[in-house]
Amino acid sequence: MPPLSLPEWIVLSLIDEAPAHGFAIAALTGEDGEIGRVWQVPRPIVYRAADRLTAANLLTVARTQAGDRGPQRSILTATEEGSAAVADWLARPVAHVRDLRSEFLVKLALMTRRGRPLTRLVAAQRAVLAPLEPALARRRTEATGFAAVLAAWRYENASAALRFLDDLT
Repeated sequence: MPPLSLPEWIVLSLIDEAPAHGFAIAALTGEDGEIGRVWQVPRPIVYRAADRLTAANLLTVARTQAGDRGPQRSILTATEEGSAAVADWLARPVAHVRDLRSEFLVKLALMTRRGRPLTRLVAAQRAVLAPLEPALARRRTEATGFAAVLAAWRYENASAALRFLDDLT
């Protein structure tokens, strides 16, 4: 399977929930959309992602339907491989604190839409981040100059992320 970008994972996950056309996905990922409030995916990127996911055999065209005012719409559905990839991705914690704001929050939103409990993912995420805090605290006390500023920034971000995860449980 090719590596996927966050917009591609979002599109694949939403179509895995229920067959849909690109315009419907773009509405969910737009500025006012349910997922767009967390991470926006512009309409052209949604269509590009759908094309790439179809070429990778993660999505397939289930049927077409007449558009309201335009061309026919392709209703996409996830393949078995696509559904399995989504299940694995949604269960996997992110590797870096910086990815909490984007990928992790998107996963929480997508899992909530599916009615899935968040506890396992939150616990797995905490397990990934918890070992970082003491190491970052050490760096913070040992560093000088700008390295001390950067170490303090990283420590505070990791600490805040852990508090956030604790609040979710």
